[in-house]
Amino acid sequence: MEDIQIIDLFLERNETAIHEASKKYTHFCFGIAWNILSNKEDSEECVNDTWFATWKCIPPKKPAVLPSFLGKITRGFAIDCLRKKYAAKRMDKHMEDIAGELENLDGTLSYTLDEYMEEKELIQIINKFLQGLSETDRDIFIRRYWYMDSIKDIAKRHGISLSGAKSKLFRCRNKLQNKIEDEAAGERRIV
Repeated sequence: MEDIQIIDLFLERNETAIHEASKKYTHFCFGIAWNILSNKEDSEECVNDTWFATWKCIPPKKPAVLPSFLGKITRGFAIDCLRKKYAAKRMDKHMEDIAGELENLDGTLSYTLDEYMEEKELIQIINKFLQGLSETDRDIFIRRYWYMDSIKDIAKRHGISLSGAKSKLFRCRNKLQNKIEDEAAGERRIV
């Protein structure tokens, strides 16, 4: 079934929508949750929660791209589950690596958001940044920081070495940080 038909079923409040979305996107959503949680039961729970949340969100929302919409919901549930699970514990190595990679960028984002930019402006900057990357670099960046794929999986996907994947991610993070800082400096000059 096509995505637009599934969305129409949700808009009509037809329960078949959940079945069709589940049939088509369970594997996709499970992959997102698994990359964050590395736990079958927790990942399955996040996917099940995705169907209920989607039922509650459509309508009033009408997603333009159904897999992105579902992926965002699943990702949110998985991150919430991870936070609860590791509130008093240490994170697993994979998530610890991602958190470490984003540490400097997080400081820039927090400062920039607090001081100079609205969230919508930041989203526009990030979207513009992603559009300016090569297709490969964009996929590598999104696979790591949206889907939270391991560097090993990313390197395999693009036929590059682990150090090559790490290097591309490092350069992309630096480019994004510089872009955000440049935009913030422009905002400071205006204010």
